[in-house]
Amino acid sequence: MPNPNRSSVVRTRIAAATVAALLSIAGMAQPHSFAPRPDRDPLVTRDPSGQLQTNAPDGRIDTGNSFFQSLGSNGRSCNSCHRQAEGWTISAAEVQRRFVATRGTDPIFRPVDGADSPLANVSTLAAREAAYSMLLDHGVIRVGLPIPADAEFTLTAVDDPYHYASAAELSLFRRPLPATNLIWDTAVMWDGRETYMPFKPPMDAGIDHEDVRLSLASQALHAVLGHEQAAVAPSELTISEIVEFESHLFTAQAFDNEAGALNADGVMGGADILAQQKFWVGINDSLGNDPTTEPFDPRVMRLFDHWRDPLVLRRSGPWQSGRAAVARGQDVFDSLPINISGVAGLNDATGKPVIRGTCGTCHDAPNIGNHSVAAPLDIGIADASRRTPDMPLYTLTNNRTGQAVQTTDPGLAMLTGKWADIGKFKGPNLRGLAARAPYFHNGSAATLMDVVNFYDTRFHVGMSERQKQDLVAFLSAL
Repeated sequence: MPNPNRSSVVRTRIAAATVAALLSIAGMAQPHSFAPRPDRDPLVTRDPSGQLQTNAPDGRIDTGNSFFQSLGSNGRSCNSCHRQAEGWTISAAEVQRRFVATRGTDPIFRPVDGADSPLANVSTLAAREAAYSMLLDHGVIRVGLPIPADAEFTLTAVDDPYHYASAAELSLFRRPLPATNLIWDTAVMWDGRETYMPFKPPMDAGIDHEDVRLSLASQALHAVLGHEQAAVAPSELTISEIVEFESHLFTAQAFDNEAGALNADGVMGGADILAQQKFWVGINDSLGNDPTTEPFDPRVMRLFDHWRDPLVLRRSGPWQSGRAAVARGQDVFDSLPINISGVAGLNDATGKPVIRGTCGTCHDAPNIGNHSVAAPLDIGIADASRRTPDMPLYTLTNNRTGQAVQTTDPGLAMLTGKWADIGKFKGPNLRGLAARAPYFHNGSAATLMDVVNFYDTRFHVGMSERQKQDLVAFLSAL
């Protein structure tokens, strides 16, 4: 369903682009608050909060890699949906800019999965703006999947504003996940469907480094055949080249508009230090699945510890208040009590109706922020109560009990067919967040403050406005 405000947004962007060009020509371009380094360093790009840094082999982005080449029939490459400046995914704002610049003909705008329906009319500019509304508004790609043949549930009703979805192919709108920081993934894709996971004991639940490469190879192959609409599968050498490239990328925020350089005064922001971060499957797992048997340390994030020191802050000059906010936000992340309840995959799996935790209970990988074991959870993002009119709604009925549930995306259940897996998704890595709005699997949170507000209301945390602002400052600095 088209956003009635987007047409004005697109027109405003066209006008703004014209004004900016005229100011530039006249030598009157307005000063910005970013440090000048992105103009000199190809590994640093600007984002709404400051500057994003990518660490890559040889200190450069190899644009000759197959990752950047069109391997199919529709002009797309991996880079169509995984852009460096957007944290190696896409942002809704950047997609809107591409739409304006190309009048909706950039390769990302293809009906196969870019449109709300693959049958959508894209013959005119107005038609394309309507057809690609979900991609423009939420930065989501349409994933078409069938209800598994052996599913424990049946699709009994569909409310699809785009008049396409059925049991043969549900339309599931999901954000492209970042093609960076991948060596720490314990599941590949939101529903884990590309995860290569041979049988392993529960204490080693997840994928190791070799599994990651196999998973990424599978994902790349299916992306070329599906998203890029290739008629012939690419060679193993081509797929290996893509995997080699993306598995050596590390991305994090390097400069913050309010806090300055995020590696100043002994703190550990930026991608260079991130590339050295230790990790293993199960590291610091909050439920005791660390294979080293080390207990869970709730101090998950220690990046900005030095900015808690008043003496250090006094030397920060104009950055003092911004750095203090980031440090306070880190403390909120690590220590603010959260009574976690009603989370399928967590409360039911542990037999604890309430788990007294923190943000780090689920984002437990030290200084990285993903879950260190494969633990898909249902925190309620796909619930019918959070459905917006532009999102399809599916009614699923349990074949054994007759119980019905409504969801905008069955998540993991589309892979396993299990009733208990409806609405479960993996948690993403938290580094580089500022560049890649909107958030959650369906792009339903436009800003990081929207994310914080979701958790505050979902778990009745009762955060103060200052705590919320500090937490956003911290998340923006990751």
